[in-house]
Amino acid sequence: MEYELKSIPDSVLPEQKEGRRDFRDLDTVTIDGEDAKDLDDAISLSYEDGIYHLGVHIADVSEYVKENSPLDKEALRRGTSNYLIDSVIPMIPHQLSNGICSLNHDEDRLTLSVLMDIDDKGRVVSHEICEGLINVNERMNYTDVAAILEGREDAPVERYEKPIPMFRLMLELSLKLRENRRRRGSIDFDVSETKIIVDEEHKPIDVKPYERNDATRLIEDFMLIANETVAEEYFWADIPFEYRIHEVPNEEKVDALRSVIRSFGLYFKVSRDKMHPMEFQKLLDNISGKPYEALVTRLTLRSMQQARYSTDCSGHFGLGCKYYCHFTSPIRRYPDLQIHRIIKENLHGKLDEKRLRH
Repeated sequence: MEYELKSIPDSVLPEQKEGRRDFRDLDTVTIDGEDAKDLDDAISLSYEDGIYHLGVHIADVSEYVKENSPLDKEALRRGTSNYLIDSVIPMIPHQLSNGICSLNHDEDRLTLSVLMDIDDKGRVVSHEICEGLINVNERMNYTDVAAILEGREDAPVERYEKPIPMFRLMLELSLKLRENRRRRGSIDFDVSETKIIVDEEHKPIDVKPYERNDATRLIEDFMLIANETVAEEYFWADIPFEYRIHEVPNEEKVDALRSVIRSFGLYFKVSRDKMHPMEFQKLLDNISGKPYEALVTRLTLRSMQQARYSTDCSGHFGLGCKYYCHFTSPIRRYPDLQIHRIIKENLHGKLDEKRLRH
């Protein structure tokens, strides 16, 4: 594997740029946590004649991690990156995850890009998946973007004067996408997560809530719509694919949930033979702000099945959608890397009968 790593360039080679869509003239940003180093998604966005042109550009890891290579075998063995309190055990070596595969600011990078035209109602009216070449204009963090969007006094407005109109457009589109999901019944579990603060010796010194804000939510919204769009295309193309599915909740667990919430005077309109995610979201809305909100939210979450990977596209109950996959994090999830390979082989016409059987 060391020999293979030495053969991987530190920058994009001229021959790798050939045949790709050149998006380097687009205003493109990454928005991640302050300490993130493996930046695998970038966003471009514009608005014209009632249509949002959203680009979700994902690091083209499969260009460097070839199937059955030593790097690939080790990535498959690990399966995912593991995020610890203050460090990461990466799925692929740091030379890749923090280097040539990371969409670093002011560096040419290879991507697999999903270009979506979205109308004013938040519906994807057309899309294209292609191999791209980008150069990120700004490396932003959630804290700064949230401060700008919320109009806080400490917002770095002068530092990021140029991309601010794009951030406002992002928020506008993200709210429409979120409302669309809500209308179809997507469940939003706004469960508090915690972040452990450590000192210079890596010892825990504090525990704080991990804040979800407009910046984190808009990136979630854009990743979700990209994942849905890719999954739907490959379902209808009838090509072997790897989906992320979430099955209907376990009946016994739902009965247990119903028994508990009845003591709070709450009722649940679901039956054993007919469950809809919208009823779960209505329950979460009804308990918002109540003293027992955290308890009932966690019980509701525990009544759900675990999401899993499958080659059968049987839908995602929690998101209330028919088509869903994991496409947006090939640096840290092997399933994303695998479907990137399928997509790229399809784009290049290499999915012959033998390969499809494989």
